[in-house]
Amino acid sequence: MKAIRVHEFGPPEVMHLEEVPDPKPAAGEVLVRVRAAGVNPVDAYVRSGAYARKPSLPYTPGTDAAGVVESVGAEVAVGVGVRIYTSGSITGVYAEKALCREGDVHQLPARVSLSQGAAIGVPYATAYRALLQRAHATAGETILVHGGSGGVGIAAIQVARAAGMQVFATAGTPEGRELVLQQGAHTALDHNTPNHLDEAVKLTGGRGVDVVLEMLANVNLAKDLKALALGGRVVVIGSRGPIEIDPRDTMVRDAAILGMLLFNTPERDLKSIHSGLYAGLENGTLKPVVSQEVPLTEAARTHKDIMQPGTHGKIVLIP
Repeated sequence: MKAIRVHEFGPPEVMHLEEVPDPKPAAGEVLVRVRAAGVNPVDAYVRSGAYARKPSLPYTPGTDAAGVVESVGAEVAVGVGVRIYTSGSITGVYAEKALCREGDVHQLPARVSLSQGAAIGVPYATAYRALLQRAHATAGETILVHGGSGGVGIAAIQVARAAGMQVFATAGTPEGRELVLQQGAHTALDHNTPNHLDEAVKLTGGRGVDVVLEMLANVNLAKDLKALALGGRVVVIGSRGPIEIDPRDTMVRDAAILGMLLFNTPERDLKSIHSGLYAGLENGTLKPVVSQEVPLTEAARTHKDIMQPGTHGKIVLIP
């Protein structure tokens, strides 16, 4: 089979398409014929060598894919031929086939395309965990989603709306702001405008927002704290460096700063997340948005695109 291989950490050009042996599933494992593979920012961080958790070299990138079960090992309940999406992989998913643990494959509802399936794993699990398991957000609360037009942002908007929350979302382009409104945000804000967080506070009647989902904490965290309501929470999903904050901003609001890394999620919580996602996908309240379908041969280009501002929806690779 063909697969993208990385033999050294570095720029996108270290990824090469190679011929490798087909994996064979052992007990508790599933071999998936990959039809679409999702590209996530974390994939680029890992490839660059900048991520805290580094795979052994050489490796095939990627955790999110959708496809069809081709074969299974012993003691596996999932059937051959079932359409699934993945939330992890033993061998990596930028490939024609991927070997996964049974717990990392999840049935894909009929109404969801395979390309959309590749957009579920990291973005939707991150949004679900940030909102419902870390911030414990509830119906009626006001949520501010930074970077609402990206993969995690779109997922967060949809999850929040399905749970009965009021949603403000930011985007840096007119197209991005139109997209977040289409996905269910009540209000779209321009994060290139210096006072956009002040505008969000005004929209709450001066009370502030209950939860902020922060994708770039090194830029926004200090300002986020000033936009919170009493008892407000900021969930840090992404950051590219340090930032100085005034701790008094947490004190006067009884506020909390909550970090999260999806890879830290306990198994029990992961099962809950994917059960919830299946329900939303099946009833149509969760609808992944795919912005680009790119041949697997052009994987290096997608790692450049995913790190640029203004990404709308999900980039997927087609083997």
